[in-house]
Amino acid sequence: MTKDNSGLRDRMVTIGDIAERAGVVPSTVSRALSNPERVNVKTREKIQQIAAELGYIPSTLARNLRMGSTGTIAVLVPDVSSPVSFQIVRGTQNEIKAKGFTQVLINTEQAEDFELDVLKKLRRSADGAILGSSSLTDDQLAQLAGLQPLVTINRPTPGVSTVLIDTVAAMTDAVSHLADFGHRSLVYVSGPASSWSNQQRWRAIKAAARNRGIKAVKIGPYPGDKKSGAAAADEALTHGATSVIAFNDMLAIGILQRLGELGVSVPSEISIVGCDDVMGADFCNPPLTTISSPIEQAGQMAVTMLLDRLGSASLALKPYTATLPSELVIRASTGQAPQSPAKPAADL
Repeated sequence: MTKDNSGLRDRMVTIGDIAERAGVVPSTVSRALSNPERVNVKTREKIQQIAAELGYIPSTLARNLRMGSTGTIAVLVPDVSSPVSFQIVRGTQNEIKAKGFTQVLINTEQAEDFELDVLKKLRRSADGAILGSSSLTDDQLAQLAGLQPLVTINRPTPGVSTVLIDTVAAMTDAVSHLADFGHRSLVYVSGPASSWSNQQRWRAIKAAARNRGIKAVKIGPYPGDKKSGAAAADEALTHGATSVIAFNDMLAIGILQRLGELGVSVPSEISIVGCDDVMGADFCNPPLTTISSPIEQAGQMAVTMLLDRLGSASLALKPYTATLPSELVIRASTGQAPQSPAKPAADL
């Protein structure tokens, strides 16, 4: 916004204001702000500095502010410290910033009451919200979506737009991979019971194991963190399985560490598969076989879907679902099935 003689801001700053101060034509300012690589460094830096000094607001956000909008999008994740949440946030932030909005990040700590309360309050302070792995019920989400634009990630709900990461095919490939190595028994270490992804993965594993003649059992649920991997490893060993598929990589990494403490060799005594392919999965000892998921892309897509709803004249815009595929990434934590399963922790 520019200032009048009293020093108060009285109108939005335009590209023309910046061009006049910088001594260039408006088209150069436009390129410097939207396609900076097309303008030489010295001119670009001068324009960007002037824009910051004048308090220039990109046109998309300025238009929203004139219409009474906040120019803010809220992103809610269940655990801001988890690698998956980090990738979602990185994807949403890049896209939200590129579209001229501001992101507000909220860590719900998987608390349903807190998440519901925050979303009700956000109706006054944000234009819309993106929910990563929401713990709310279908009815709650549907009601909220009728009051404010919402998009969920990995939480399919009738009446709500969502981005799903499909791990069914990749989980089927993981079971086949283990079967090809001669494994005839596996343990699935399940994640949070309320997780849609957890339920999807177990169904895929059961179906694939049945088709390949593998005995599959589920243990848990466990929190999806590395610390819980130790208890999961101990329980998995009591089942005498030769392979383990974990709900996510953090559990799998915790399992690897515990097996190392117990002197159980991976993969010669037991094979381990994770899910998500988070940063560090390839640096484990041994590097982790896992399901690679386009999590950051899911965050970007969620923003696009939400902006489509914000651009609509009505919340009556028909919700839709976008699905992204995953793939099995084979590393050194899986191998030939042993002649006999590893002993339970109590016997080691």
